Amino acid sequence: MKRPIAFLLMLAMIFALTACGTNTAPTPGPDADKPSDEKIVIRLGFSTEPDSHYGKGSAEFERLVEEYTNGKVDVQLFPSATLGNERDMIEGISLGTLEMCLSSTGPMPNFSKEFQVFDLPFIITDKDRAYEVMDGETGQQILASLEPLNIKGLGFWENGFRHISNSKKEIVHPTDMAGIKLRTMENPIHMATFQLLGAMPTPMAFSELFTALQQGTIDGQENPLVIFDTNKFSEAQDYLSLTGHVYSPSIMMISKSTFESYPQDVQDAILRAEKEARTWERNFCTQMDEELVDKIKAAGVKVTEVDKAEWQKACEPIYAQYEDEINPEYIKALTGK
Repeated sequence: MKRPIAFLLMLAMIFALTACGTNTAPTPGPDADKPSDEKIVIRLGFSTEPDSHYGKGSAEFERLVEEYTNGKVDVQLFPSATLGNERDMIEGISLGTLEMCLSSTGPMPNFSKEFQVFDLPFIITDKDRAYEVMDGETGQQILASLEPLNIKGLGFWENGFRHISNSKKEIVHPTDMAGIKLRTMENPIHMATFQLLGAMPTPMAFSELFTALQQGTIDGQENPLVIFDTNKFSEAQDYLSLTGHVYSPSIMMISKSTFESYPQDVQDAILRAEKEARTWERNFCTQMDEELVDKIKAAGVKVTEVDKAEWQKACEPIYAQYEDEINPEYIKALTGK
């Protein structure tokens, strides 16, 4: 009798120990389903100065996201190419090593040829029409071309009409471009356009531009007025011609995989904030353009109005050169022709 009783006691002890082992995890408390208090950090990089249109618009986006998420999201701004030039940042978005960036469309054809349409000279002469196209079906189709690269294009922001400045001479006619060593973005259509006009296009990262102008490595550059002003190009450029040869939008983008990893309420807040900040930034740019010509003149720069029809005609051969690479429906949408 003693052996069976001892055996039963031993089994009871084993079961008791096993039961204790399976209950070592704490019982879920009443707060288990509540979201974590840990903040979501979103780094947003751009190449221009903090007080530029990119900087001001990004600050508005930051404010709105943090408001709409009740502080759950911490948007951190990195201006002045501190996270790399525009192409570097776009590659970071694609790889998922950077959350967000705001970039001009200049380097975008390196990632999707669909963006080449914006590089055609004088393809856009009316901003309001451009907004309708970019915010509509055509714009969404172009942005969607980035998704296979893990890039989610949120919207087209404002960069503005690009104008030509230099330190050599007043430029009035397209033929005046002959021999001008001009910094351009690493963009084949931009480079081909200035080669057509007789200039010597020189691709260069924006972060290197001011020093190159000061040292005379290049003669000139082409950018929107707000870029000319906030980067103090008047200190190195004597002439500015209001050519408006290219309307340059910019793209607010986010890593697609990162965006999809966020809770739905955070995704909704980002989309809502981007749309509102986009409108704010466009309005800011329009107001700035109206004020900047006088400010630039006051800085001692000779500002010249040009016959845009003459320049547009001089640039027409570029369309034929790239007609096989650009969706004709995009051209029709932007020009209305």
